[in-house]
Amino acid sequence: MAALLLGLSWRLMRCRDVFTAVVLFIAFGLVMALVWVRLNAPDVALAEIAIGAGVTGALLLTALARLEHHDTVQAKDQNHAP
Repeated sequence: MAALLLGLSWRLMRCRDVFTAVVLFIAFGLVMALVWVRLNAPDVALAEIAIGAGVTGALLLTALARLEHHDTVQAKDQNHAP
């Protein structure tokens, strides 16, 4: 588990694609929750799943979608400028 966490974190830090980074962040949170379960801390594991992987992951994916939409609109505006 420790090697998997280290591998995910290294890959996350080296990632250049934002969507891939968000997915790796969510995966890191899920694996971290498994580590908390193995350490007999189910309350912390539930909080990690709910907040770390769930809510934060959803917020990051929503922000990414809005950012891509904003970039698309901005590119269209630049193409139609006189």
